[in-house]
Amino acid sequence: MSDEKTSQIYYGWKIVAAIFVLLTFTSGLSFYNHAIYLNALAEQPAFTVSIASSAVSIFFFTGGITGLFVAKWVQEYDPRICISAGALLSFLSLSVLAYVTTTWQLFLVYGLFGAGFSASSLIPATTLVTKWFRRRRAMALSISSTGLSLGGVILTPLSILMVESLGFEIAGPLIGVMYLLGVIPVAWMFLRVSPESMGLLPDGEKLISQSADEEPRDNDEDGLYLRDVIRGRFFWGVSLAYIFIMAAQVGGIAHQYGLVREQLSEAETAIAVAILPVFSIIGRLAGGWIVDQISIRKFAIIMMILQASSLSLLSTGFSVTTLCVGLAVFGASVGNLLMLQPLLIAEAFGVKDYARIFSVSNLMSSWGTAMGPAVLGFVYAANTNLYQLPYMVAAISGALGVGLFLAGGKIIRLTG
Repeated sequence: MSDEKTSQIYYGWKIVAAIFVLLTFTSGLSFYNHAIYLNALAEQPAFTVSIASSAVSIFFFTGGITGLFVAKWVQEYDPRICISAGALLSFLSLSVLAYVTTTWQLFLVYGLFGAGFSASSLIPATTLVTKWFRRRRAMALSISSTGLSLGGVILTPLSILMVESLGFEIAGPLIGVMYLLGVIPVAWMFLRVSPESMGLLPDGEKLISQSADEEPRDNDEDGLYLRDVIRGRFFWGVSLAYIFIMAAQVGGIAHQYGLVREQLSEAETAIAVAILPVFSIIGRLAGGWIVDQISIRKFAIIMMILQASSLSLLSTGFSVTTLCVGLAVFGASVGNLLMLQPLLIAEAFGVKDYARIFSVSNLMSSWGTAMGPAVLGFVYAANTNLYQLPYMVAAISGALGVGLFLAGGKIIRLTG
């Protein structure tokens, strides 16, 4: 009997696998696909690159605002309801995106798309992982969030082929169907509210294994509330830094299709845009192991410097070699920086009020994600439709993020 029990896989790893699949579809059909939607929309007479870039910015800003309500929901109710509603809203948005004809329609659809993405992606996903894991949290987050990059590897090239072969009017609704079918079934089949709801503790310990006379186990439920967190310097260092980190990152990702098209043919572009997500996967899996060997803060600083450096390299436009190397290094930093924000929050403040703390930090970083694509789009238009200067602006934004993060000081693990 004991052998049978020890051979059972901790259900938390099934949660990780489900979130991996969920994030593959949500990120692949939104986060990494914005460059495709932006390019398709900009080819229409009604929209320019600047207007389409502003729509992407609205997507992220609306997602950040929605995240505050998502956090409250997933902390108090079944997150699967929220995830399903978000997937449905994303499906509807993608289904009509190709048919918008005015700027206000475009902005409205992208705003709804951003709300749907927020409800079905990072906030409920990372909240669930932080509840199910404590000791192995870094590895669990690195594996589950690898789905963010896998979506770019598999679904973004597929989306390019669909748009080019079928046209955006047909491909858009089909992509919406993919979003719906890739999220809702896996959420209801595998996701569960918490380990306690299944008679478990984080990392797989049995609730019944702790007798009444045993010392209470250390638990991350001893973390801080949001009202206490905002009084400290570290929260503001992380949150303000991520405004500029995400402005650089999302701006760079949103315009990578256009950047690559400046130097490569259409067939080569479809291959080159996979470099970033492929190295994002490699970087994140390696990062999940590395972060267990060195401090999370030190690793975050290294990744921030790598991101700024890679964007600077991409801005040079020297050759195809520097383009590919820059995309690879950028991808490695992207994969880890997306994972590190929730890890830094959980490491410093515990999981007692994690969803609310992360949602506020995420709202602030969404200012950057909203700003990045639009700023790079405007700089692109002002620079006679060339991408060298926009990517230098992104590199400077990344460097500012490093400085703000350093100003936040070291992690001081406090409990309430």
